[in-house]
Amino acid sequence: MSKPHSDACERNRDPILAVLREYFVDRRHVLEIGSGTGQHAVHFASRLPQLIWQASDRDENLPGIRAWLDEVALPNTPPPLTLDVSGPWPTATFDAVFSANTLHIMAWSEVEQLFARLPDVTGIGATLIIYGPFKYDGCHSSDSNVAFDLSLQTRGSHMAIRDAEAVDALANRAGFALIDDVAMPANNRCRVWRRVSI
Repeated sequence: MSKPHSDACERNRDPILAVLREYFVDRRHVLEIGSGTGQHAVHFASRLPQLIWQASDRDENLPGIRAWLDEVALPNTPPPLTLDVSGPWPTATFDAVFSANTLHIMAWSEVEQLFARLPDVTGIGATLIIYGPFKYDGCHSSDSNVAFDLSLQTRGSHMAIRDAEAVDALANRAGFALIDDVAMPANNRCRVWRRVSI
């Protein structure tokens, strides 16, 4: 099959990689939630060879992810897993979790389920990094994010840019404390949490 392609992945992969290099430097086993096209998995796994990069997504996206992974055949990218946050989760334990551009396309109930299940697949000290746009104190950080949020609402009423404070509350309930909030190009953020409690 022809590989799926996202221009956004091409644009944001290196700024994200810089954050991963800092916060995943001592990590070994990463679960990527919502791997999408598979481009991020290939790019990050090839440049961070100390990591086992476990891609995952809903069933309909797995063929495209496999096409990217099979083309480069990296030794640190096992076959992608089926993962719908509302369904069964992996039985393995990971010391890092990464997700990009997922929270705003999920329903809020799915975002809640994502964070609620993180303790099942991580231990104390695990690192969580989520990339994407966020609102702060209910306000958008740019006019472009206002327009993007409106476009999401037209695609589906369940979609929306999420409030950072509401996401932090979910993370805290799952035992994760915010340790950094990195400004990224195009008015996105990389928010970094560390699991500090059960």
